[in-house]
This record gives sequence, C-alpha cells and structure tokens, in this order.
Amino acid sequence: MKITRALISVSDKKGILGFAKGLASLGVELLSTGGTARLLKEEGLTVTEIGDYTGFPEMLDGRVKTLHPKVHGGILARRDLPGHLETLEAHDIPPIDLVCVNLYPFQDVIQQDDVTLAKAIENIDIGGPAMMRSAAKNYEGVAVVADPADYAAVLDEMRINDGALTRATRFRLAKKAFTHTARYDGMIANWLTAGPEGMEAAPEETIAYPLSPFPERLHLAFDRAQLLRYGENPHQDAAFYRDPLPVPGCIATSRQLQGKELSYNNIADSDAAWECLKVFDGPTCVIVKHANPCGVAIGANLREAYEKAFKTDPTSAFGGIIAFNGEVDETVVQAMNERKHFVEVMIAPGFTDAARALLAAKQNLRLLVVPTDHHHHALQLKRIGGGLLVQTLDAADIMPVDFKVVTKKSPTPGQIKDLLFACRVAKFVKSNAIVFCGAAMTLGVGAGQMSRVDSTRIARIKAENAGLSLEGSVVASDAFFPFRDGVDVLAEAGAVAVIQPGGSVRDEEVIAAADEHGLAMVFTGVRHFRH
Repeated sequence: MKITRALISVSDKKGILGFAKGLASLGVELLSTGGTARLLKEEGLTVTEIGDYTGFPEMLDGRVKTLHPKVHGGILARRDLPGHLETLEAHDIPPIDLVCVNLYPFQDVIQQDDVTLAKAIENIDIGGPAMMRSAAKNYEGVAVVADPADYAAVLDEMRINDGALTRATRFRLAKKAFTHTARYDGMIANWLTAGPEGMEAAPEETIAYPLSPFPERLHLAFDRAQLLRYGENPHQDAAFYRDPLPVPGCIATSRQLQGKELSYNNIADSDAAWECLKVFDGPTCVIVKHANPCGVAIGANLREAYEKAFKTDPTSAFGGIIAFNGEVDETVVQAMNERKHFVEVMIAPGFTDAARALLAAKQNLRLLVVPTDHHHHALQLKRIGGGLLVQTLDAADIMPVDFKVVTKKSPTPGQIKDLLFACRVAKFVKSNAIVFCGAAMTLGVGAGQMSRVDSTRIARIKAENAGLSLEGSVVASDAFFPFRDGVDVLAEAGAVAVIQPGGSVRDEEVIAAADEHGLAMVFTGVRHFRH
C-alpha cells in the first residue's frame, strides 16, 4: 500500500527534517502541527497545517488540534471496507497513510528539580497517544512511526517498494507504538500515585521529594537488551532486560570491550560484585563466586588489593567475577597471570593500554567498563509465584557513632576500622552470613547456611584451607547470634572483636560468652539479611 499522505507532529525534533524531506522526495503530501509545521516550512518544505486541513483552528493553547474527525477518520478508516471508504468520500476526508508522532516530554519534566504538579500535568500528551494508537490499530492500512531510530529504515523500504511499506514492517511499527504508549501511561500513573499525600492541594508548588517508591499499582517497563544462550541452567531460556532509565555506574550500563557474550549467571554475579564494590573507598578488589563475595580487600593500590582479596579463597576465586574500583594496569594483570587466575568477567572503570594488550590473549574473558558513579538501584524486585516483592535498597551504612559496646572490653581504633569493613562485606553475603576480616581484607566467609553456627564453622574452615590465621581477626554477622555457640566457635578460631545487630532473646547469654572469651562486641541495631 503506497503512502501518499503523512501526518507529522513531534515533540522530539531529532532527525525529523531528514525524514520529512525523504517523504517529500517520494511524493508524500505532508500534514503537520504547530512547531513542527513551522520548522518544516522554514526548511522550504510544502506543508499543510492541521488547522487548514481540518478547517478548524488549533485551540486551548494547542491542547486541541488533532482531535478531529478529519484526522482520526483518515487514520482509522479500513481500506478493505467499501463502507469506510464511502464514508470518507462523503465527508471529504482524505486517507492518512503514515503517522509520525512522538509525545510531550513528561519523563524529562518530572525529573526536573523544580517540577510542579501543574507543570507535569501540562506535559501529559493527549492527541499524540490517540493518533499513535489509532494508526497502530489500523496497521493494515497505516504506518505509525514513533521512534526516530526508525526514520532511515522506513525511507529505505519506501524507496525500494515504490513508496510502500510491507505489512510486516507496519505490524512491527504498530507493536512498537503500543509499547510506547503503554510505557508512557504507566510512567504517568506511577509518578502521580507515588506523589506525596495532598500534592493536588497546591499544584503550583514544587513537588516534595522523595516520592513514595510503592505506588498502589506498579507499572514496570524494561527494554530487552539481549537474548541469552540459557538461564541459570542449560535447560532454561533467558533474556536480559534493561531499565529504560538505568542509573549510571551500574552493570546494565556497562560497555563490553572483549570476550564472549555475557551469560545469565555472568550478569547476576557481575552485578553482585559491582554493587559490593561501591560501598568501599580506596583501591578495592571484590571477587564474587555464585553471587557471594569470596574475597574483598583494600590495598595501597589495586595490585595489592587484588593479592589480598585472592588470598581469602583461591579455590573459589577460580572461575569467578572480579571487580576493581580504579583503572586496571598491567601490574594487576601480571599478578593474576602469576597465579594462573582464570576469571569469567573482569570489571573496572577503565583499563590501561598495556593491561588491554595483556588481556587480549584471553579471548573468552569478558571485560566490562563501568563508570564509578556511586548510584544505586532505587528498588529491588523479586518475582514470586503470582506476584512480585519490591523493596528499597539496603542502603544503611553503619558508622562508629552507631556502635553500642555491650561487652566489658571495647574495640581498639584498629579493630573498629576492621569491624566496619567486615560489616560492609557481610551486607553482600547470603544469609546466614559470617565474615572474618583483618587488615582491610576478608579472611574467611561463611554464606547461605541454615544455621549461623554452621556459617561460622565454614568461614573458619575456609580460612584454614587458605592458610590464613584468624588470630586477632574481627567478625561481622549479618543478624544476631541466636545462641552462644557461634561466639564460642569464632573465639576458638582467634577472633578478638565481633559486630552484630543484636536483638535476640538470648543477647545476655551471647554477651556473657563474649566476656568469657575476652571479646569486644558491638551492637548496631541494623540487620542485613540477603536472600
């Protein structure tokens, strides 16, 4: 079906001049509105303004311009129904074969610091979605172009097909348009229902932030970034979806420099490594295996940080994910090569040319570049059968001022520093989590056990297997010790200080055990379960 008439009305003018000129060169009559019409005319294109076309002027500050039977009749009339075509002829309504529309920038407006309810409401598009949906519904006879990225492909196909677009292309564009309007309406609903109580009472006042993260109905929209070879296991299908507004400095916005495609597990573990890395200052290395940190350390430089992190658990580090918070140079790569350390993914804000040259020999190694912007996911989502669990990020950062010393002995300044380090690592270890640390490095990590004492024993065994002494170490627990047995184990291993939330009915028993062993113990009052 040859395109002879197009309606162009865009808020985002990017690429529209080239697209309109391409349509005109193919003999397409151009209809347009307001600012778009003025722009096209200034470029010498012949354009019929929508008011002249309908015989009814734009009104109400542009709120009403395309909401007219001559517009929607020309879009919605089915070309295969004689009755529809007779109605068009009877009312002098020419068919409109292509609709090029994008919508008022509601998304950009609500991100402004000074946004008001009135300003946000004024930037809710009405006519644009109506035309977009009308054209998409009638894709058998009409093409709808909502994305500037499609302009070039649409023109190329029209040139090949003597001004026509295939049914497959029109259907593809229709699906894209419906997705676009659904996302647009979902964004409006999310923002309005997440607003502060009573914001409608003063529509000209700046909206108070933060908004509630939990609207009554949550509309989610993610873009498929890639299909994956398989999911957690080869018999599972999988795909990776990206937030349309991903925060900077996250795995979803990473850039891959080399290596095979990322797998489902690669992406999940890379996210775990990078999110853990963000909570540390100074040259830091995080090694993750199966979503758990198996080595974390801060050093004088990245090479030293890596060597310390690797010592924690060389066995688990093999085949893991490794992340750095600074530019990786050749000394780091050389240290990895000396240990014959195979990793699946390596993540950093950058790599020197010398490091890239050494890493190029590892063709399967995925190298990811991620900016070190300290932004975090706004919400954590977990799918369950028939529903969705949604929570805010565990952003609680324990500081010494939050410590409550509950034992006769108090931690030394050096121990306090290590307790903070251990607590920050424990936040990223699956519950029940026990982390032994010393000198800004992990010494033993116990993760994901059904009982806390077993996690403590495993962390001790891990340290022994790595040849690391736990004498003088500190320990972080992500939740309270329900019994004294865990304290007995860590004291026997050589630990001298413990950090935990407290809150057990047996706290007094646990504190007495710590005093018995001569330990310093501090309560934080903050639990860090991670399931």
